[in-house]
Amino acid sequence: MNCIIIDDELTARAIVSQLCSKIPELDVIAEFDNAIDAIKFLNQESIDVVFLDIHMPGFSGVDFVQTLKNSPKIVLTTSDTDFAIEAYEYESIVDYLVKPITMERFEKSIRKIKNSTTSNSRPTTQEEGNTIDGEDLYINIDRRLIKLKFNEIMVIEAKGDYIDIKTEKETYHVHTTLKKIKEKLPEKIFLQIHRSYIINFNKIIDIEDNSVLIGKNVIPISRSNRPELMRRLNLL
Repeated sequence: MNCIIIDDELTARAIVSQLCSKIPELDVIAEFDNAIDAIKFLNQESIDVVFLDIHMPGFSGVDFVQTLKNSPKIVLTTSDTDFAIEAYEYESIVDYLVKPITMERFEKSIRKIKNSTTSNSRPTTQEEGNTIDGEDLYINIDRRLIKLKFNEIMVIEAKGDYIDIKTEKETYHVHTTLKKIKEKLPEKIFLQIHRSYIINFNKIIDIEDNSVLIGKNVIPISRSNRPELMRRLNLL
């Protein structure tokens, strides 16, 4: 895979380049200290992957992503964790690497790129869904990225500009919307049964009238979402 590195710091570019050199499939074609020159390059060359810093003077990494029409796969490299959730709103962004980047984490990012390329080369089914990493989700809590396993999540509830992600042990209050997180959840496991609730289908204990019981949570079922819930049930 051909790739380029965009970062205004020379040391940061050198570190990413060194990480790339340890991956046989990666070939660093060029490095840029600003996004404008990189855009000019991409107008002439075909690239598979871009390693991109977010915060650069003049023309930021976000500006770069928004400018590209036919974007390569993008991996963000940054010291700023605040942009993590928002980053995944862009289809071209495959991963979000927080500096300092370890080799283990970098290799995981390359696997994501490969999986993303594979999934884009064939039609996806409804059951395959749309996930960040296949088994887990990262949420931004007080400038910390916390990893949650999909199978740990029981209920997600909309709370205005926030959502509550409930597990058996804890509830996480995240600044995002139900619509945005729904796009990141595998449809095989999760189902929206109300305008304010998404549930983990595997966590259902009981269904009675117009509600489901998950743990100690009684979740309402809306009339419009009930047919899909019933379709998914393995009824005798």
